[in-house]
Amino acid sequence: MFFFYDYYMYSNKIYLFVAISILAISVFANLRIALTFSKYSKIKCNLTGIKSSEIVLKQNDVSGVEFYKAEGYLSDHFDPTSNSISLSGNVYNKNSISAVGVGAHEAGHAVQFAQNYFPMRLRHFFVPITNFSSQLATPLVFLGLILPVQYSFVIDIGIALFSISILFHMITLPVESDASNRALIALEDSGMLSQDELEGARKVLMAARFTYIAAIVISVLSLIRLILISQNRKRK
Repeated sequence: MFFFYDYYMYSNKIYLFVAISILAISVFANLRIALTFSKYSKIKCNLTGIKSSEIVLKQNDVSGVEFYKAEGYLSDHFDPTSNSISLSGNVYNKNSISAVGVGAHEAGHAVQFAQNYFPMRLRHFFVPITNFSSQLATPLVFLGLILPVQYSFVIDIGIALFSISILFHMITLPVESDASNRALIALEDSGMLSQDELEGARKVLMAARFTYIAAIVISVLSLIRLILISQNRKRK
């Protein structure tokens, strides 16, 4: 984004550090979840992804949740609008530790929804707001960069809209962490997994949790990057 301005900003050491950090954290987070999921996909157990979801729901007395098979890799998600869990082909009927961890995690979200967990409701409220602000933020910043300098306030509006994504990620992290905790507690209470298998599932979910932590850090660094570009623009 904004490659022309990036080229001239690379002389700024702070900007260079921020840009490199964004790339490094993004690559590390994606690599960590991919390697962890791949490692524990090779370790088999006596549960499948969908079965682990059903166990978590049963342990929490939650019913009425629909299951679907989703397309794509790690496209697993819980949809509160339809009260349904979609599990990818790598999870749905696979009897691996990775599949069990992911399936149980998505069921954790279904339990949150059934129990009216406030952070989840708050996150759901912010979804359309974040989508709208994210769609406007980049065009406004770009527009502010090509307009005469007296219109630099347009960049500031774009930056303010972009900052909403940071709030969204900060709300998302505890929601995801809580879903994983609910999942692991339910699996442990069920007695269906050994301690080693539970530890493997925990590592899968910890790797997934790290991606949300990384998202917060990347959003903050991206905000700093935009602010540096804006300040450089105003000085010209």
